[in-house]
Amino acid sequence: MSIRLRSERNGRLRERATIDGFEDLLVGVPEAFGGDGQAPDPHDYFDLSLGACKAITARMYAQRKGWPLEGVEVTVKRDERDEARGVYRLEVVMRFHGDLDEAQRERLEDISDKCPIHRLMTTSDVEITTRRSV
Repeated sequence: MSIRLRSERNGRLRERATIDGFEDLLVGVPEAFGGDGQAPDPHDYFDLSLGACKAITARMYAQRKGWPLEGVEVTVKRDERDEARGVYRLEVVMRFHGDLDEAQRERLEDISDKCPIHRLMTTSDVEITTRRSV
């Protein structure tokens, strides 16, 4: 799997991304930092990854259990005030739709904390190597 980003050459601080055949996903910069506010910023994609993974994990678990989960709503709220000091806070609120009892809802919330992205963000040491292409 690889992700390729190409800068737009129109003076905007925006990138076009291609991810395994999905083309023209836009990544931008907020207006406060010189962007035009016309595309999600990298933090948005980071946060989105967590919310999507938690929802998908809950849905997969419910499906395996045969539970009547009809859908999941996830809201991710970011608090980046202390990011410069190494603390990036995300609050995730999940709503499970369907005829579920309280124990099932609690279990789905617990299971969502075990999704691969949640684990990656909270338990992994991520190593990044950057190099120039020739």
